[in-house]
Amino acid sequence: MAPTLTLKPGTAWTDAWQRCAAVAPEAFRDDRVLNLWAARWHADGRALPATSPVDQSPVAGPPRLDTTAARQAVRASLDQHRAWRHIPLPERRARVAATLDALAEHRELLALLLVWEIGKPWRLAQADVDRAIDGVRWYVEGIEPMLDGRSPLGGPVSNIASWNYPMSVLVHAMLVQALAGNAVIAKAPTDGGVACLTLACALAVREGVPLTLVSGSGGELSEALVRSPEIGCVSFVGGRDTGARIATAVADLGKRHILEQEGLNTWGVWNYTDFSALTAVIPKLFDYGKQRCTAYPRFVVQCECFADFLAAYLPAVRSIRTGHPLAVEHPDDPLPALDFGPLINAAKAKELGDQVAEAIDRGAVPLHRGTLADGRFLPGQDTSAYLPPVTLLGPPPSSPLHHAEPFGPVDTIVLVDTEAELLAAMNASGGALVATLSTDDPATFRRLAPQIRAFKTGHNKPRSRGDRDELFGGFGASWRGAFVGGELLVRAVTEGPAGERLPGNFPDYQLNA
Repeated sequence: MAPTLTLKPGTAWTDAWQRCAAVAPEAFRDDRVLNLWAARWHADGRALPATSPVDQSPVAGPPRLDTTAARQAVRASLDQHRAWRHIPLPERRARVAATLDALAEHRELLALLLVWEIGKPWRLAQADVDRAIDGVRWYVEGIEPMLDGRSPLGGPVSNIASWNYPMSVLVHAMLVQALAGNAVIAKAPTDGGVACLTLACALAVREGVPLTLVSGSGGELSEALVRSPEIGCVSFVGGRDTGARIATAVADLGKRHILEQEGLNTWGVWNYTDFSALTAVIPKLFDYGKQRCTAYPRFVVQCECFADFLAAYLPAVRSIRTGHPLAVEHPDDPLPALDFGPLINAAKAKELGDQVAEAIDRGAVPLHRGTLADGRFLPGQDTSAYLPPVTLLGPPPSSPLHHAEPFGPVDTIVLVDTEAELLAAMNASGGALVATLSTDDPATFRRLAPQIRAFKTGHNKPRSRGDRDELFGGFGASWRGAFVGGELLVRAVTEGPAGERLPGNFPDYQLNA
């Protein structure tokens, strides 16, 4: 009989909220967070109700501004930018470094907010915070040569990012952009993370870093955050539909841009025998329920290898652990080591479940279907945002699972007989951020890898976004604008020599680093 679980003492949403109000009372008021613009916290905007994906209990929702208020925020950020760009680099470094110290001091609170707001297991929530802090420290320590001969942009950097990595992607980018001499604007993701971002921004603003944090619908705020002439650069992380609209806008305006979009990252298996290594890595590929831009939801497998692949894959996927991220058997137990918790919301779990059912109805073969009965949940807990791992063989071409990233714990497998079929299936989405090819022969990898339309291709091991000096971008429709990572992130948000061509995918050229 499974043990009865309880919420770890001190980890309730009310506990986290009270700690936020004590740490940053200027940014948290009663049951709502405030918007940050013109270097002040404003109780404006219409606060929407929100629920935690963990158990559907209420959490703080985003206080959504209208277009008029967003324009005021952008104009105020330009004023900050004109002052900040003249602050000497040693002073900017000191202020960003002090912000990192403050983030480190409140690391566990930031991680707890990520658990409740976006459903990250404790281990991954802590890692998100740590990667932000450690990544920005790398820039603080080595920024001088990166800025040699460069200057801040003419206006602030506007950030519109997805909800899945508030710290290691969004806050990381914001602090590096500020370190490079720019004022920074960010739109809080609608689906989650607003309290975590509010606390992080509050700590930065106390150190004099010129950040703006606003909430609102993309459609209503896009005119201000994308098209405003004051904006020096637009940085976007999200889906292709929204990214394409932003790409059209910035191309029309000739505006600097960084647009990271989704792609179907694939793992190919061709003339390969070391399947024990594959068994070891499969559970790691399910981190955060594959709600990551560098997740691998598609395996393209040589028919000849399929039996061995399946024998290695199925035991691994059956070992995946999911459940309530804060549920323990005894009060003094450590928080559970889960591979993932809920999806971002119940609607996403239902949508993906419906896509799986439809694909099966149209001929896909279910090789594995997990069950929530094996998960770790509180008695009577709402589990509507949870989806157990699913693996489908041969998704039909009519299914979204055939050509698009599911952004959830659903793997699809496509079988191929020839190298041409392998490459066609691995390039199904017309460009991706990462890919992997498992093959025993290094010469085969060297020959096929350049034909895989991914920015990074691993040999027998996964690739990631990377940290510090590792570059990042995408091929095809998975990326538009400047590439980032390492020195390229600084180059993307600064002005260099006249006529400089930044590495990236642009309307009139593509240049690799």
